[in-house]
Amino acid sequence: MAQIDIDGKLYPVQAGDNVLAACLSLGLDLPYFCWHTAMGSAGACRQCAVMQYKDAVDTKGRLVMACMTPVIDNMRISLAAEQAHQFRSDNIELLMTNHPHDCPVCEEGGECHLQDMTVMTGHTFRRYRGKKRTHNNQNLGPFINHEMNRCIACYRCVRFYDEYAGGKDLQVLGVHNNVYFGRFEDGTLENEFSGNLVEVCPTGVFTDKTFSAHYARKWDLQTAPSICVHCSLGCNIAPGERYGTLRRVVNRYHGDVNGYFLCDRGRFGYGFVNSPKRIRTPLYQQAPVTVDAAIADFRELLETAKAVIGIGSPRASLEANFALRTLVGEDNFFAGLNDSEHSLFNTIVTIMRDGGVHTPSLKEVEQADAVLILGEDVTHSAPRLALSLRQSVRNAAFELADSMHIPRWQDGAIRQLPQKVRSPLFIASVYATRLDDVATDTYHGSPENIARLGFAIANCLDGSAPLPIDLSPAEQLLATAISDTLKKAQRPLIVSGCSCSSLAVVQATYNVAKALPSKDKQLMFTLPECNSLSLAIMAAKPLQQAFERISNGSADSVVILENDLYRRASSQTIDLFLDTAAQIVVIDSLQNKTTDKAELLLSSATFAEAEGTLVNNEGRAQHYFPVYPAAEKIRSSWQWLISVMDNSPWQHHDALTAACAKTFTALAAIIQAAPGSDYTVNNSKIPRQPHRYSGRTAMHADLDVSEHAPANDVETPFAFSMEGATAKVKPALLPVIWAPGWSSNQAINKFQEEIGGHLRGGDSGVRLFDASGSLPWFNVIPSVFKPEPGLWRVIALPHIFGSEELSLQSLPVRERLPTACVLLNPLDAEIVQVTSGDLVKVINFAGISVLKVSVLIEKTVPQGLLVITTGRPEFECLQNAMQVTLKKLTQQVQP
Repeated sequence: MAQIDIDGKLYPVQAGDNVLAACLSLGLDLPYFCWHTAMGSAGACRQCAVMQYKDAVDTKGRLVMACMTPVIDNMRISLAAEQAHQFRSDNIELLMTNHPHDCPVCEEGGECHLQDMTVMTGHTFRRYRGKKRTHNNQNLGPFINHEMNRCIACYRCVRFYDEYAGGKDLQVLGVHNNVYFGRFEDGTLENEFSGNLVEVCPTGVFTDKTFSAHYARKWDLQTAPSICVHCSLGCNIAPGERYGTLRRVVNRYHGDVNGYFLCDRGRFGYGFVNSPKRIRTPLYQQAPVTVDAAIADFRELLETAKAVIGIGSPRASLEANFALRTLVGEDNFFAGLNDSEHSLFNTIVTIMRDGGVHTPSLKEVEQADAVLILGEDVTHSAPRLALSLRQSVRNAAFELADSMHIPRWQDGAIRQLPQKVRSPLFIASVYATRLDDVATDTYHGSPENIARLGFAIANCLDGSAPLPIDLSPAEQLLATAISDTLKKAQRPLIVSGCSCSSLAVVQATYNVAKALPSKDKQLMFTLPECNSLSLAIMAAKPLQQAFERISNGSADSVVILENDLYRRASSQTIDLFLDTAAQIVVIDSLQNKTTDKAELLLSSATFAEAEGTLVNNEGRAQHYFPVYPAAEKIRSSWQWLISVMDNSPWQHHDALTAACAKTFTALAAIIQAAPGSDYTVNNSKIPRQPHRYSGRTAMHADLDVSEHAPANDVETPFAFSMEGATAKVKPALLPVIWAPGWSSNQAINKFQEEIGGHLRGGDSGVRLFDASGSLPWFNVIPSVFKPEPGLWRVIALPHIFGSEELSLQSLPVRERLPTACVLLNPLDAEIVQVTSGDLVKVINFAGISVLKVSVLIEKTVPQGLLVITTGRPEFECLQNAMQVTLKKLTQQVQP
């Protein structure tokens, strides 16, 4: 720690930090534009000027930029000095000479960092009356609006997009004070994190195009703390609603998980909540019925059934799955996962709990000094993890900077070091990934060969680990090189997951982690859906056993919870299962092939209208809360289920959560994930609506001249109102991040223990378990994959915009769907005599043509594999690991 004098008052601050970060950590107001906690200092905007004095005698001082000035013990600075104040005022006046006077129509208005800083500097009158510089705007795709005339050249956008996120297609063009931030031509921004430009930009240059379609001011949005439902990482989000429509999703800061950033799927995938495919009323035999009638029909089905089984869901809340398990009984509850998923999830849970290797948070991932990824393209399976891994490769440069006494926040200086050092990152995947550009070395192979490489690395690290036979010299050489690097690391990280659907890859991953000598080693698995881990913890049986129960007649009725079974098995298998069942009850929020088969279809609330607990891939339980009340004929899934329980002790969500915690030892801590509905501050609930929320008395004027009373939320600590207490609420529970003088997302500075650190009072959620003990070596090593002449094995891999079930119902995300094609190795393409764009006929093992599709040649795809995108409807006829033949067709399409 150091002690510095700011305007005559002594403050303890972190030694080595920069003055701007130190001032903000102390709660002082100092304007800035180019600096960002996650990206360090650039010194581009010159807005954070302060006076620095040599000692107590020095009265003249010198002007310095706070973001570029390191803190030293006993330094003396002044924020209030007239010279510094005047410089900041003059600087922003110059910045504003070309800025349009369009705040009333700018979508950033009311949450604009430029507005906040302009007011903070006292610049309230414009003297400049000259002609303004203007630019043409670009069409940047379905996610982002572009209004270049609002730019103040802070360089945040390109620093984030190009340097932090690894984008290639957003540049700064021009010279001097005439610069342009955009693409070389109109076109969709390609990077999977482009949506963060909306929050990174301190002005209105980049705005949310999906929000523009149904825009409302920030102060008119009703908000609640929530969790992203589009993958297993559990990123924190803040959804906003107006007039019963979910309008947008923005990042919600979490010091351990997502920090300041979201992936584009998490930010723009919310459209499914407003989809025309929403189920908004219960249906009995395809006819709409009232809620009471639906409950009566549900009860009658249960009473008349011979035996009822329940099928859970990895995208349903923990409480909903537990309620279904309780309704049908433990022996009749099935996980809703195919055999492969079930085996993978159970193995991962066992490794996380009993394997003795720590599972890191995303924040800890960024601190890793050597990384090995086995079998995953994490940009597509767990996108926010990819962003953290991209930061981890900079740790070697940071260590070099430390040796040269360059502060880590001096971002430009570190990036321009002549030694372009990177921390090692090794990637073994089926084909090229989005992180290959920062990888030390890559390996492309079948899941079997990836697993074999992993087993070989483990053996190189520890000779007692099992060794695969028949490794090629190149593979043995690579395994040795990777093991030598990992052995030297202090904080090595091994990453894997379920994308390959290979148990051997998961087991090999654990062997590598177990063999590492470092005491600070880490192991992370990704899972496909938002609650996959908790479903595995509940130890439900696989879906195949549910099929058998119906087929052998030991059960005749089924309740399906938020799970489109046609995504879990072949259409023929699911058709047979559902046609055999005498009675089918489906609880879901969106129409799908499974809901079409329901005798009784119950309309379920989405994450935006319901409460629940999700357990992310690191075992962190987090609670999400309804943003707005569900429509009259929509209920949370758990409410539908407890409504038909005789003498249910759980009339409220808190009681259901507590019962779940009591039933499963591993879930005992979930009651600590968030406060219950009885939590109040000064005897008041927490308001979901900002204190400037407008139009409340007129919102329903088209229906009734009287003001409607707000809905009463008895399940959470929040109120559907602007009345309530916020002053003493823990920041992790605040629906809206706002502070006096700070209306933009930069207000989060006011709620952190230190800049870029944890929220005061703690971040949301609770970790359920830490690894302990040790497991024996996994020793079932697969044989070498050898292509069979004339046959190709199907391998389905995820795509960030093409695989996840819910975001596929968001129209902007659908615009980013990858082309429906199959990927082939060039040598395989020669065998079939096709080039990219040619059509092929895919023929199954029975000799039946099941698909006509275009080909895309990808040189990194291994021979003998046919790569398709998981979850795309076009590929429902193809199952993972299926063997097929290919035949060229004459018609051509563009790849």
